[in-house]
Amino acid sequence: LPQLGLQLPPRLTQQPWHLLYSTGRDGFSLQTLYRSGDQPGSPALLLIRDTEAKAFGAFSPSVFRCSSGFYGTGETFLFSFCPDLKVFRWTGRNNFFVKGDVNLLMVGGGSGRFGLWLDGDLHHGGSQPCETFDNETLSHQEEFCIQDLELWGLA
Repeated sequence: LPQLGLQLPPRLTQQPWHLLYSTGRDGFSLQTLYRSGDQPGSPALLLIRDTEAKAFGAFSPSVFRCSSGFYGTGETFLFSFCPDLKVFRWTGRNNFFVKGDVNLLMVGGGSGRFGLWLDGDLHHGGSQPCETFDNETLSHQEEFCIQDLELWGLA
């Protein structure tokens, strides 16, 4: 994904990325995604393709994990390919970057809306415009079914 590489923080652009988790190989489970991506200090790139073949995802400067509150930094962003890459960066309006538990992973929020959320079995998700990233809905509808999902991290 060379287009996406150009959007990453400069310190990461020359780094080799590795597939840590994929639904095709590892099954559909948010728990497994957390375990597979547990590489302290490694950023995380989440790539999703929904059942309507729309591709989108999120970049986090730290691993996706279970948390009691939101974590992350202003380097976090959402993106979609439709068909060209669109990147939605931090607006500075809140710090609702990433929050995860066993049943839900959320990226971006505000006023009860989430930029991207995934359920615990990674079959369903949703996307709404949110204050954190001022993003468009990433998929065709606000709720979608997941066809494939991949988590990439640094070696």
